[in-house]
Formats: sequence, structure tokens, C-alpha cells
Amino acid sequence: MPHSFGYRARTRHMFKRGFKDHGPVKLSTFLINYHVGDIVDIKANAAQQKGMPHKYYHGRTGIVYNVTPSAVGVIVYKVVGNRYLEKRVNLRVEHVRHSKCRQEFLDRVKANHDAHAIAKEKGERINLRRIPALPREARTVSTAQNAPQTIVPVPYETFI
Repeated sequence: MPHSFGYRARTRHMFKRGFKDHGPVKLSTFLINYHVGDIVDIKANAAQQKGMPHKYYHGRTGIVYNVTPSAVGVIVYKVVGNRYLEKRVNLRVEHVRHSKCRQEFLDRVKANHDAHAIAKEKGERINLRRIPALPREARTVSTAQNAPQTIVPVPYETFI
């Protein structure tokens, strides 16, 4: 049982670097631009101990509210009891990355815009809404040797 309750307690596997990803932080990490309103994922990088998030925020997604030369401020919502508390966390850029959670939405917006423009040229209406997957069509599975059979229940008989 652990007896230390420090800031990085129980983070042996959480903060470890990936396979063949050890060593100093790549310079491309510092060249990424962050803007207020960007959605970012928080993932602590063990090679840089400064500006590291608490283990609770590792793997969380938040919104950038402040940008400084070497760090960003991120708003994360934390469940405490029966309410959500807005936590403002200041992290160095090594510990954040742009989230891909909106990428599918942005791709869909672009595809819908293109489809709408093409339909407008042709003068027709197009349905751009997503529809849930419908049930599969009815079909008969049969081969030449295996013809379909009709199955009926056996009548229930009692001999008392």
C-alpha cells in the first residue's frame, strides 16, 4: 500500500513517455500556436517537470483562455459532489496538444458546404442531416442444396 501522498504519487505509468519517445522535448512542440478558444488535450510530458499539471487533469480536455510566451491557461470542468467547478489550470506548452475531438465535425461542415454548393448549382434540394443506421433489409439465405423450410411448432399433448 502506498504511504506517500505527494503531488506525483501513483503516476508511475501515467506520466511515462511512449515507446522510443524518451529524451528531451522536440522543438516542434514549441512552434505550435495556441489561441484563446482552442480546444486542447492535457497530457503531461515527464521530460519537463516545470508547469506540469496535477495527475487529475492528465487526459482531460479543456478550452484555452489565456496564452503567454511559454504557457497556456486552460479551463477544465471538475466534478465535485453534485456540481461542476470551473478550474483554471496554467500549463506549459509541452503538456498540451490540440484536441482532435472537433475534427470530424469540421470535416462534416466542409463536406456539407461543398455538397450544398453543388446542389444549388443544379437547382435541387439536398438533405444534409445525419440519419441513424436503418435496419437491414429482409433476405433469404439459400443455396441449391439447402432450400428454405417452413418450421411449425409441435402440438403439445398430455397423456394423463
